[in-house]
Amino acid sequence: MEHGHSHADTTGKRLLITIFINFLIPAAQIWGGIYAGSMALISDAVHNLSDFTALMITYAAHLVGKVSPTHRHTFGLRRIEVIAAVVNAALLGGTAVIIAFEAVKRLLNPSPVEAGLIAVLALVGIAGNGFSAWLLHKDSKHNLNIRGAFFHMMGDLMTSVAVLAGAVVMHFTPWLWLDSVLSLMIVVYILVNCLSLLKESVHVLMDGTPRGLDLMSVKETLEALPGVMGIHYMHAWLIGGDLVALTCHIVVPDQLLSAVNHLGGTIRDTLLKTFGVNHPVLQFESNECGDGALLCQLACNKNKN
Repeated sequence: MEHGHSHADTTGKRLLITIFINFLIPAAQIWGGIYAGSMALISDAVHNLSDFTALMITYAAHLVGKVSPTHRHTFGLRRIEVIAAVVNAALLGGTAVIIAFEAVKRLLNPSPVEAGLIAVLALVGIAGNGFSAWLLHKDSKHNLNIRGAFFHMMGDLMTSVAVLAGAVVMHFTPWLWLDSVLSLMIVVYILVNCLSLLKESVHVLMDGTPRGLDLMSVKETLEALPGVMGIHYMHAWLIGGDLVALTCHIVVPDQLLSAVNHLGGTIRDTLLKTFGVNHPVLQFESNECGDGALLCQLACNKNKN
């Protein structure tokens, strides 16, 4: 068998900067929300506090996930980042429940707010959350743990924009109910992201095929390479972070084992550059085993019947 892998750059510094920003913002928003009497601003602050906790969890998982492989954990502890994403999803859901409860109470008993102060603090939130989201955007594309933190930052950014819009409207109108309505809209946005993150995290924990990876396309691409007679028994899963693993059986003409070294390198390069697979394990054979089906389990089921 042959295998290959690559290692991604760390993102610890960006996470630390984001953590610091998300400690300062909610502290200012809680003070301003209490002083101005704005439930939307306090809701945004509570959401930001949950994000501060989520970022701490994300950073801790990021550090633990860098632990080298051992005899007990042969892939290291990369899956801890996926578990952290599940925890973050739970925090998002809990935050949404708290905000909804407080918003409904305020909706039933509306009270005046300091629209000017709310607007100023919302602008601070937009600047801080926007910068935080920008810091995490690049790594969120390939790391589920960082993506969870990115969703938190984007939720905060959009929440701050909604709070600002509400403050402007309430400055010129007597619509005191708008503060609570905006809070409930924030709840809907949080829950949507929560369910999305939870769904993808569970998919990874169940060893589902990584999103965007089409196994049939992989099979057709590899079978088009010179020297490859067939591909079968393929498995693909996300180990954690951006480490995508793939195993498969490759049928080649009968030859010396050393003769497939060049072909193995070509296949690994193709998998990495075309499909982003950076941990392939390849088994070369001169005859198809089983019935040559793409998926091993389906083939096993057929053999049992």
